[in-house]
Amino acid sequence: MSPFYVRPYVNVHKNDDCDAEAIAEAATRPTISFVAIKSEEQLNLQALHRSRESL
Repeated sequence: MSPFYVRPYVNVHKNDDCDAEAIAEAATRPTISFVAIKSEEQLNLQALHRSRESL
C-alpha cells in the first residue's frame, strides 16, 4: 500500500503502533489501491539501473 494513502490516517505522533493502526484503517477503505510486489528479478534490474546512474 502506498504511504500516500496511509498518511491521512496517522493520528498524532509517528511510531510503529500509530503506523500499524493507520495502515489497518486505510486498508478497510474501498477506494485504496495497493502496490504490486516486485519480483526478485525486477529488484535486481532496478539496483543495476541505480548503480549505472550513480556512475
